[in-house]
Amino acid sequence: MTAAVALRMATVRANDLEFGLLEAGSGPLALCLHGFPDTAHTWQHLLPALAGAGFHAVAPFMRGYAPTAIPADGVYQVGALVADAVALHEALGGDGDAVLIGHDWGAETAYGAAAFAPDRWRRLVTLAVPPAALDAVLFTDYEQLKRLFYTFMFRDPNGFADAVVARDGMAFLDRLWADWSPGFPAGGHLARVKESLRQPANLAAAIGYYRAAGGYYRALGIQGPPGGAPGGAAPYAAEQEAAGRQAPQPTLYLHGADDGCIRVDLARGAEGLLAPSSRMVVIEHAGHFLQLERPGEVNDHILAWVTG
Repeated sequence: MTAAVALRMATVRANDLEFGLLEAGSGPLALCLHGFPDTAHTWQHLLPALAGAGFHAVAPFMRGYAPTAIPADGVYQVGALVADAVALHEALGGDGDAVLIGHDWGAETAYGAAAFAPDRWRRLVTLAVPPAALDAVLFTDYEQLKRLFYTFMFRDPNGFADAVVARDGMAFLDRLWADWSPGFPAGGHLARVKESLRQPANLAAAIGYYRAAGGYYRALGIQGPPGGAPGGAAPYAAEQEAAGRQAPQPTLYLHGADDGCIRVDLARGAEGLLAPSSRMVVIEHAGHFLQLERPGEVNDHILAWVTG
């Protein structure tokens, strides 16, 4: 019987930020990026499996999620997240054999980082969020728009969303998880998420990802509210542009059949937006947080992909 692989807590400085991270194993880098509302612990089942397959498996807490620092510039657009991923690859000693895995906002980051610095990543795995090229479909479908209500609510610049999410022990997050992954008992994991976002600055940072997002406005060909840094500045322009391009690496895209955030019938459109030799797999009996709901099946698909 193979011995259990223990996860280590560590810190690393990259892109002028101090990142907290979980890691296991040694070998080529496997960088695993989480989304909202979540933390690096979402990869608690995958990291040991990757380590057992010969990877240095690393899951950072994304910018603004404690224990990672709050960025002084207040920038949360996807371009900044892409720059973080590339800088983490450098700081962690990654090379051309590295693989990139992302869920939710981590998936959006992974698409952009793979397109921006293709020589750094051999293969790509994304979960639960299709490429940005599908935004024009997602943001014009009535039923899907109802599911995405929070993305518009979070763009309020006056702190309304922060106050609503913070109320009653962040009960808003419990409701999101219940809607997105029906029937999954997320209590223990959600407690860690809430701890990461307990301080107002961390919660504002997580919501700031949405305030900085403008992809769905661009997808519809209209001018949306300004994103990026305060004052509408546009740092990380090259990284931001890459986030809208097709990642060239063979990509495995996984989506839960019961995902309550993004409808699986719309997500199937991702198949035509991925690089050649890519693959989409729908995981039955799983919702948005499929890596926690069906860890054995998800791990098997990912390990087969990144070791192939």
